[in-house]
Amino acid sequence: MTAAALRPVNRDDLAGFHAVMMAAGMDPRSSWARTTPDDLERSLFSPGAGGFLAVSGNEPVGCVGYRPDLSTTGGPHTLTLNKLATHPTARGTGLGRALVWQVEHVARAGGYGRVLLAVSQFNLDVLPFYEQLGYAVSDDLYAHANPSSPPPVVLVKPIFSPLSGGRGAGGEGFLHCPPEDASQ
Repeated sequence: MTAAALRPVNRDDLAGFHAVMMAAGMDPRSSWARTTPDDLERSLFSPGAGGFLAVSGNEPVGCVGYRPDLSTTGGPHTLTLNKLATHPTARGTGLGRALVWQVEHVARAGGYGRVLLAVSQFNLDVLPFYEQLGYAVSDDLYAHANPSSPPPVVLVKPIFSPLSGGRGAGGEGFLHCPPEDASQ
């Protein structure tokens, strides 16, 4: 696989974004498997939301979305990371990490104090990946949980942001800088 280029997602990317999600191999019992391109459009293009698509050659190989947390527990200082997926051919290349870092950059630039994400009960094998990136299991509720699925595991990471007074959501100063070589 050639190196992937990351770029902001646009409406013309919805089919490719969806294809990467479906190729990721999520358990069919997860609400992930029921996601449609229309669902993606609502999620990725609602106010304050967005995402990134990773492309190698002309082929989408990774994706991630984000949106403000509208819950009373997360509040306006929380950006939710969602829909992180890499095509099986792109795994182990550092692409997943690079996509997470893009969302963390959006959070810092937007003055958010933390990033929150939810892991399906059917995808718990990914928890160590997020923990290695500094995310910790939280008792927060996930505002976008599907009521027909088991409650997800919620993880949170404080984000340093000059716009949030240089503090993470918990009041601690926190700076996360990815290494120069993001392929590690």
